Amino acid sequence: MVANPSIAIDAMGGDDGPATMVAGAALALDRDPSLKFLLYGDETQVTAELDAHPRLKAAATLCHAEDAIAGTEKPSQAIRRAKTTSMGMAIGAVKDDRAHAALSAGNTGALMAMSKLALRTMSGIDRPALAALLPTLGDNDVVMLDLGANTECDAQNLVQFAVMGSAYARTVLELDKPRVKILNIGTEELKGTDELKEAAGMLREADYLPMQFGGFTEGDKLARGDVDVVVCDGFSGNIALKTAEGTARFVTDLLRRAFTSSLRSKAGFALSRPALHLLKVHLDPNNHNGAVFLGLNGLVVKSHGSANAKGVANAIRVAASMVRNDITQRITEDLDNFRAHAFSDETAE
Repeated sequence: MVANPSIAIDAMGGDDGPATMVAGAALALDRDPSLKFLLYGDETQVTAELDAHPRLKAAATLCHAEDAIAGTEKPSQAIRRAKTTSMGMAIGAVKDDRAHAALSAGNTGALMAMSKLALRTMSGIDRPALAALLPTLGDNDVVMLDLGANTECDAQNLVQFAVMGSAYARTVLELDKPRVKILNIGTEELKGTDELKEAAGMLREADYLPMQFGGFTEGDKLARGDVDVVVCDGFSGNIALKTAEGTARFVTDLLRRAFTSSLRSKAGFALSRPALHLLKVHLDPNNHNGAVFLGLNGLVVKSHGSANAKGVANAIRVAASMVRNDITQRITEDLDNFRAHAFSDETAE
């Protein structure tokens, strides 16, 4: 177990660049003094932010990067400049074993492309997946993957996502046997595409894996709290994620409008403030920040571009937790177990 996780940070990524990334790293260090940081970015800009956080400045190593990836840049263009950009250099630190994980709030497509090229896909994984935590009414958040890395997936891909998502839930949510379901248009076994039905059949037979497979779930049940891992292709997952985020903003904006519409409403707001604060905390994306590229030979975490310092600190916490619990090894063990059983079944036939 790694006692002092080292996190390589793309300090130039995100909407506010070094200001938020450095402040987030400082907050993470306050919460967990064992952390170590490699900060990649423009030396002048990053140093100016570090001066406001002397404790982090003493504990971090600053590495100058002469360039940064723009949010509108195409992945194919970004890859060509990987070695000179803050994002590419942070990923390179993981590849060269100078850091245990990389974190960026920058261009998602560029981050995925660079990560796949530099770190390569794990043995037994056909395609990496983007996984994140979403809030629920249950005792813990729900892990959802894929959220956009793969628009089309076959049954084997979905099974691999289930294995990786289960390992992620066991690591970050500390669950022994996560409840796993596949996102579908209905819960009946006969509904959905052939790929979904085939993946469900394979997972039902894999009862030896450290998960509880419960069949299909629908989009309106994602936040109910009766599932720990939701598996889907990246096209469906990204739509579901954006819809959930939009609904959360709609609810909060609607409440804000309702409570400012009249003097009586404002009085009601004063009485309801504790409950509304709880709702705000629960729906705040900064409290669930930190999507993870699973299936690579190295850990890469994607922070939301608009995340504040608290959000960045939470993403760093996710990265450190995965490092300490060696999620890559957990995924490898589960995949080996699945393939061993599959080979045994084929031999028996």
